[in-house]
Amino acid sequence: MAKKSTSEYYKDNPDAAEQHRSYMRDYNKKPGKSKYRSELNKARRKRGIYGKGGGDLSHDRNGALKIENPSRNRARNGHGDNKRYR
Repeated sequence: MAKKSTSEYYKDNPDAAEQHRSYMRDYNKKPGKSKYRSELNKARRKRGIYGKGGGDLSHDRNGALKIENPSRNRARNGHGDNKRYR
């Protein structure tokens, strides 16, 4: 049997989808995640790009923030097969 995409799996399994959404709601409420998002939002406001779409603010290896293409930034966390960004 071929692997399905996550969205197809959750479409076919609504109970699993609700369980995942419930987990993510709790996970994103954690103080560390809230602080992380607020720091990124503050930096986007300071740069004048908050709410205007465009690039992501990405942390480099030293922890500094830089503007980066969203698909490149989000590929680094293990999704997809592009290993050069990991």
